[in-house]
Amino acid sequence: MKKQEVIDLACDLIRQPSLTNKEGPAVDYMIDWYEDNDFDEIHVQEVQPGRRQVIGIMKGDGSGKSMMFNGHLDIDPITADWEWDPYEPKIDGNRLWGAGIHNMKSGDAAFLMAALAIKRTGKKLKGDLVCATVVGELQGGVGTVHMLEEGIKTDYAIVPEPYSVDNILTKCVGVHDLAINVIGESHHISRMEEAVDAIKKMRKVLDRIDKMEFEARDPDLPGAPRWVAGSIIGGRNRDYDLAGPYNIPDFCTTIVDFRYPPGYTIEEINQRFIDMLEEIAAEDPEFKYEFEYPVNPKFRVGGMVMPPMGVSPDAEVVKILKENHKTVTGEYPKKIGAVIPRSYCGNDTAHLAQAGIECCLYGPRGYPDDVEKHVRIDEMITCSKAMALSGYQVVTGEK
Repeated sequence: MKKQEVIDLACDLIRQPSLTNKEGPAVDYMIDWYEDNDFDEIHVQEVQPGRRQVIGIMKGDGSGKSMMFNGHLDIDPITADWEWDPYEPKIDGNRLWGAGIHNMKSGDAAFLMAALAIKRTGKKLKGDLVCATVVGELQGGVGTVHMLEEGIKTDYAIVPEPYSVDNILTKCVGVHDLAINVIGESHHISRMEEAVDAIKKMRKVLDRIDKMEFEARDPDLPGAPRWVAGSIIGGRNRDYDLAGPYNIPDFCTTIVDFRYPPGYTIEEINQRFIDMLEEIAAEDPEFKYEFEYPVNPKFRVGGMVMPPMGVSPDAEVVKILKENHKTVTGEYPKKIGAVIPRSYCGNDTAHLAQAGIECCLYGPRGYPDDVEKHVRIDEMITCSKAMALSGYQVVTGEK
């Protein structure tokens, strides 16, 4: 494959806005890309009303094993400190900058060009090669779950999340999102003594969340569980009207992201949060709350249970990728298995492994400074080459 082709595709993907639940431009681009490159099957799937994703497949004759390259098109929210248009790619030495390039359009470009390199060999495939450009990974993996429910499955899968090509990850935490609403009583500031300030009451919740204790249950993931009340909004009424700051707020919501190791259930986690809220209510007669799970879809958070993922470091797909990484770089990956802190991230391997697909994580990352805004070009190229060799080995070999 040509290095510039991988870079050009990554740049094109940056230019397609694809915030969570707004992935349309990137999906349209990928439909055209699969058509232009003559994939045997192109599956455009409606994940939710009006929300699509696309899977391109190069068909084998059925006599070999199948491989999936899986990556999400939805990207993290754009930070406020960009100094130029984030949807306009910028190359600076070994860095490629742009919206979503970190998570995970660099990985998408790597696996798409890997698939194209396999196609260009002209070798007859024995197993299918599936390129899954899905949506909603940042909402618990709704796109990959939909794809699996539609019957698209393979023997193996590699997901190039941005955990660095120095690593092959085979274990990750589960991800759980929940919301807590605090309900107050709103009056004008002139009558504030008669009001119940929902934001002030939420402070008690935030303090208690910080003091909650959950024991580690997996020695490979010693820092899990971990959690953060990462979003909060308050105002007047359930629409959080902010136009009247002279009114005491009567509704406040915080959304908690909770990362957990094997051994926990969603039911246990939820109950422990509810118990904490009940303790506050017992101490404060004015405290009223609602525990919300799943989180209201208007916040574009969660939507699918993403369980912990664990695959043996000796799994066949890991061995194949490990050897091909060495072929490309001259040495084995530095770490294989649980890799801290990367393994505190959730991803679609949770659903793939649960569906019986042997899978692992291996993808390009940037330098430590401003890591979420760029990718190392050399890592993106290494990833693409190693995935091409691994995919070729699987789909051209015998079962």
